[in-house]
Amino acid sequence: MGIARDLRQAIRRGVYTGLTTGLAPGFVQTNLVVLPRRHASDFLKFCARNPIACPVLGVSEVGSPLIPALADDMDVRTDLPGYRIHRAAQRVEEVNDILALWRDDFVAVAIGCWFSMEEALLQAGVRLRHLELGIQGPIFKTAIQTRGAGIFSGPLVVSMRPFAQASVETVCRTTHSFKRVHGAPVHVGDPEILGIANLAAPDFGERLDPLPGEVPVYWACGLTAMVALENSGLEFFVTHAPGKMLVTDCLNASLKALTLTPRTSLLESASP
Repeated sequence: MGIARDLRQAIRRGVYTGLTTGLAPGFVQTNLVVLPRRHASDFLKFCARNPIACPVLGVSEVGSPLIPALADDMDVRTDLPGYRIHRAAQRVEEVNDILALWRDDFVAVAIGCWFSMEEALLQAGVRLRHLELGIQGPIFKTAIQTRGAGIFSGPLVVSMRPFAQASVETVCRTTHSFKRVHGAPVHVGDPEILGIANLAAPDFGERLDPLPGEVPVYWACGLTAMVALENSGLEFFVTHAPGKMLVTDCLNASLKALTLTPRTSLLESASP
């Protein structure tokens, strides 16, 4: 567990504040959402109704910054390189920790991330150009609507990665087994099928145009939850900053066979 723990400690001390893509190979990375308890049950219901986009891997107890199921020394207030502070449903600030903002009624939710599939793709011999460039890659809102819950609703958000045509079958086969972190692609090819008008203008992340001979491949993305939060009208919530994820002590290989979600009262109330 040393690689993941050492990275979290470097982040906690402020030594590292960059993207986590490509770091701590072999270990699960997650999106993070922190919101008030009174809205947590409906938010978890939203995730349960849209599990491909929003696979919940861990939930803290109310008021606790710890998620023991993901790491025994993790503190969600300090262990991400960047946090987005949202007030009145607007992104207003990016900070390196949320110690001063933490409240006794907060619940932290860890949602599976595409980064956890990168190692398997590299081992399968697939080229990942976004890693070569040191970027997160492009992310788009689609015209497909999610299943809402309470105040939470909105469009499906997808991440796009371009792959050589000859690699697409391997990419689909390799990612299919990672159902706890988005699994197989939701679409391959024409972006207009998803309601994406222009691949050169992503809603989040960075532009990454397909090269000649490459095909765009799309996965459901955890930012689906962030867009639903923005649409909800919540006065205050926190998310990870783009590409700056929560690195856990869970092994990527465990996502194929194990259910990591802890049984808490909040999760038990979040029936589909």
